[in-house]
Amino acid sequence: MSRYTITVTSSDGHFNADAVIGYDPPLRSFSLQAFPDDIGDNLALLLGTADSEYETSDALHAAARSRGFDFMPLPTSRQH
Repeated sequence: MSRYTITVTSSDGHFNADAVIGYDPPLRSFSLQAFPDDIGDNLALLLGTADSEYETSDALHAAARSRGFDFMPLPTSRQH
């Protein structure tokens, strides 16, 4: 699994500079995790946990934006 730390912003003006984006080859999906609660057990944003859920980073980005979150897309060289 590849994992990179990125900054994710929310539509209410908050940001998480320690969000994690990655690609999971067995799931064939990009994933995104951001905005943990105070104890870190629950995430406000958790995408890409199902098989072939987000096969491209663009699909993952669109899903995050539809939920009120945004991030800078990965450079082309890091996209699967």
